[in-house]
Amino acid sequence: MNQRRLAVDLLGLLGWLLVAFAAAAVGAMASVDAPGFYRQLVRPEWAPPASAFAPVWTALFALMGVSAWRVWRRPGRKRWALALFVFQLAVNALWSWLFFVWHAGALAFVEMLLLLGLIVATMSAFCRYSRLAALLLAPYLAWVAFATVLTWFVWRHNPALLG
Repeated sequence: MNQRRLAVDLLGLLGWLLVAFAAAAVGAMASVDAPGFYRQLVRPEWAPPASAFAPVWTALFALMGVSAWRVWRRPGRKRWALALFVFQLAVNALWSWLFFVWHAGALAFVEMLLLLGLIVATMSAFCRYSRLAALLLAPYLAWVAFATVLTWFVWRHNPALLG
């Protein structure tokens, strides 16, 4: 690989990581008071501690960025696949606002169901360009599936706090 191509690839990787972590930052802005609010909620015994979420999400956003980069660097018309990826990132970021800022439990749960569908669609779109790109999203899909069940439980057991 020549140096110019390597530089373009590295800049592309950095760019897609920035896109992914920009979505994380938007969600994080809504999560400033999340640990305190999370402690107030009735949670199932299997709920992770609040301190587990940041490291898990950091790893997942890194995988998402690498996944998008792998698709981006493939030949072909992949604009729609990458647009789908960016859209699901926006939907991901919205959850923190729905749950932690607006305390809209029902909307947060419905939004998680939408996000699950968007992740599956993104994986399917990415698989056309790179199987590895699609597989890199599998931990994200698994975590969001878990988070969807957790969101449902917490919403249903905290009607006073999550409307």
